[in-house]
Amino acid sequence: MSKNLITRISVAVVAIPVILWISYRGGAWLFGMTALLAIIAMAEYLLNEKYKPSGIGFWFAMVVVALMLLSRLEQTAGWFWLQFLFSGATGIIMFFLVSGMFFATGKRSPADLFTAHGRLLWGVLYIGLLYPYVYLVGGMSTFMTASLPPGGDWLLFLFGVLWVGDTAAMGFGRWLGRRKLAPAVSPNKTVEGFIGGILGALAVGVLMYFWKFQSLEWYHVMALAIGCSVFGQLGDLVESMWKRSVGIKDSSAIIPGHGGVLDRFDSLLFAAPFMFFYRILITVQ
Repeated sequence: MSKNLITRISVAVVAIPVILWISYRGGAWLFGMTALLAIIAMAEYLLNEKYKPSGIGFWFAMVVVALMLLSRLEQTAGWFWLQFLFSGATGIIMFFLVSGMFFATGKRSPADLFTAHGRLLWGVLYIGLLYPYVYLVGGMSTFMTASLPPGGDWLLFLFGVLWVGDTAAMGFGRWLGRRKLAPAVSPNKTVEGFIGGILGALAVGVLMYFWKFQSLEWYHVMALAIGCSVFGQLGDLVESMWKRSVGIKDSSAIIPGHGGVLDRFDSLLFAAPFMFFYRILITVQ
C-alpha cells in the first residue's frame, strides 16, 4: 500500500465522522463548516487564477462570496438588504455590475480584461452560488414537512451517494473501463466508470430507503440517488475543466492525500442543488 493511499485513508477516517457529526448538529455548526469550505475554495480559485492576497480583486471576490453565504443563513431573516443584495440572482447581478465597471478601467488589453472578468465571475458563481445549497439541504427548514426526514439524514444520503459512488466509479473504471467519458477534460474517466458510479449510488439509495427514507416513495429515493450521482460526476468534470484551463493537477495541498477543497468537494457543488430542488418537488406534491 502506497504512502499516499495510507494518507488518504487516514484523513478520511478522521474527516468523515466529523463531517457527519456536524451535518446532524446542523445550525451554526453546519453553516460554519459550509462557510469555511467555501472561503477556502474561493481562495484556492483566486490564487490559481493569479490573484494576489494583497490585491483588491482578491478581497472583493472573497467578501462577495462570504456575503452570498451569509444571506442564506436563517438568522438573517431580518436583514432585508443583505438578503436582497446578495442572495441568488440579485447577488450575481450586483457582482457583475461592480466587477464589470472595475475591469473596464484596467490597463491591460480589452481581450485580457474581458477574459479575466469572465473567469472571476465564473469562480464567484461556482462557489458563492452553489456552496450555500449544502447548508440549505441540511440546515434550513423552509421546505421541510413533518413527513420528510430531518436535514442530517438528507446530508448523510448526499454524502453517501457521492463517496460510495466515487469509489464504485473508480473501481468499475479500472476493471471494465474502455470508452473515454471526457478525454479532453479527464482522460482517466470512462463511460463504464460513470455507470459504475450510478450503480454504487443506487446501492446507497436502497440502503437509505429501508433505513431512513421509508416516508418517501421508493422511486423518489432512487431518482435522488441517480440524479445526485449524475450531477456529482459531471460536476467533477466541470472542476477538472477549470483545472486544465489553468494547467494544474490539484487546486491546493491543504487536505493531505486529497489535494484541495475544490478537488475533494467538487461533485458536492452540483449534487447539493439537485437534491435541494428535488426535495422541494417532493414537498409541493
